[in-house]
Amino acid sequence: MIDRPYVILSAAMSIDGYLDTASPPRLALSNEADFDRVDEVRAHCDAILVGARTVRADNPRLLVRSEERRSRREAEGRPPSPWKVTVTATGDLDPQSRFFTFGDTEKLVYCPRSATRDIRERLGDRATIVGLADELTAVDLVGELHDRGVRTLLVEGGGTVFTQFLASDLVDELQLAIAPFFVGDRRAPRLIGDGTFPWNADRRAPLAESRRVGDMVLLRYALSERGPASGASLPGGPD
Repeated sequence: MIDRPYVILSAAMSIDGYLDTASPPRLALSNEADFDRVDEVRAHCDAILVGARTVRADNPRLLVRSEERRSRREAEGRPPSPWKVTVTATGDLDPQSRFFTFGDTEKLVYCPRSATRDIRERLGDRATIVGLADELTAVDLVGELHDRGVRTLLVEGGGTVFTQFLASDLVDELQLAIAPFFVGDRRAPRLIGDGTFPWNADRRAPLAESRRVGDMVLLRYALSERGPASGASLPGGPD
């Protein structure tokens, strides 16, 4: 039995592999159709994870937007939106950010055990602070989330977190939405950083689905035996 959640890594990027521009304002990569697609994916998950840098830079709410989807979750005995999860080494998080102040759902902050007290003092009762080992790993993080009952985890950013999860071979499903333009600035954040990955030129990742989403294209890869079968479509996708 696998003692970790089913992990979906979801990202939107430019044609040349960037997640954003090098300076504010935040670059909107997705179109409305893709935002709605991601909203449906969120509605099927137990928790959404982003790194602390994403919390600082993007100030995301990480909520299910659709009222119908929120109502559906509540009818199933679940909170309107999935739990929110972030991970930080330093505790450099604003307690007034939308991660903490928006949504009536559990908020979890993972940190090194040595930083737990300082982060609790900083954030107060806005989140549950969970100290792990002195060096945080994605493996320990997903194991702890599984112990809390999380069975489906959606990882939404940023590049450092993506790289850690992929290099640790923890991703079951990769959902990659490509926006039809270039960023062209090497200072901008990229989808993936340097690393050694289980999927490479000698072991190609199986493509389970490809489809048009407005003016974007969605590529969906199965990165484990639990991943989607070839030809499988997402909820709300083509039959």
